[in-house]
Amino acid sequence: MNEYRGIPAKASVQTVLFGTLLFCALTSSLAQIAPGSMDVHWNEGASDCTKVAYPPLQVHSYNAQTFILRQNLCATFEAPFLYLLVGTSKALLIDTGDVSDPQKMPLAKTVLDLLPASGSGKLPLLVVHTHRHLDHRSGDSQFASLPNVQVVGYELESVKRFYQLANWPNGVAQIDLGGRTVDVIPAPGHNETEVVFYDRNTGLFCSGDFLIPGRLLIDDTSAEMASVKRIADFVRERPVSYVLGGHIEKDASGILFDWESPFHPHEHALQLTKDDLLALPAAVGKFNGFYTNDGRFVLMNSIRILIAFALGSLAIIVGLGWLGVRFLRRRRANSRSAGKTLKPDPLR
Repeated sequence: MNEYRGIPAKASVQTVLFGTLLFCALTSSLAQIAPGSMDVHWNEGASDCTKVAYPPLQVHSYNAQTFILRQNLCATFEAPFLYLLVGTSKALLIDTGDVSDPQKMPLAKTVLDLLPASGSGKLPLLVVHTHRHLDHRSGDSQFASLPNVQVVGYELESVKRFYQLANWPNGVAQIDLGGRTVDVIPAPGHNETEVVFYDRNTGLFCSGDFLIPGRLLIDDTSAEMASVKRIADFVRERPVSYVLGGHIEKDASGILFDWESPFHPHEHALQLTKDDLLALPAAVGKFNGFYTNDGRFVLMNSIRILIAFALGSLAIIVGLGWLGVRFLRRRRANSRSAGKTLKPDPLR
């Protein structure tokens, strides 16, 4: 048998052919990913916001059709990130942030200024949400009456209906922006309405609160586990340039900032990686249901922690009350004993 290094010649040709085809497929896939830049320093807020004058919105151009917007820490401690993806027929805005007042947060004006012209107006805009929490939808009112703007509802039935996901949370929906397709994957666990977005054009994975450099708040552990497995399966064979979440809550060394802090010096980078997504199932598998820090992820159920804190506080109050009652009873008993001792003898 004609062999080369122990491999039959026929098998060797097949192996080389398969490898060549695989390489070409991967190269073609990567070549289709539009590049962009994450070379940006986000405004860090201040310990005293009365002494600084940061703009309420910071806009970073990832590329000519992709924009990342952040609401300033001095405008809201949540400082959420919003994403604007522009296609040829429409644009997509993911989340509207934590501030509704257009005077304090000119979100709609900023977004419209970024949109290209279309006829006598602007390119049509579709506004969606990663989930229904207020810090991701408070700016909806700024878009409600604008022409050529559609705001998708944030309640679960509205989400399921718009994306036509009757078998929620299974299935994947698509948004066609014209020459740009965005996949929408249900991801309940943090919230029952949570979805994440994968942009095929850039390879960007917009993760909302599903994955951030910060606290991963989990309301439903079983739903979260199903979601992290489903999303790991989705991204495993797809190129992911960056994972971009809804907040930054860690410093560059991985330490959490204080809750509600308006000052984030030496902040962690916004972007996480495909490896972080693939590591989530193992991390959630170790979650104790209350608080788990495995060094890479901080997972917590804030509702359970609050309940435990409340019960602990109640137990302390009850305990202190019980000790107080015991103290008063003993004091009265001692007073009665002292009175009997000092009472004069009537026979004297």
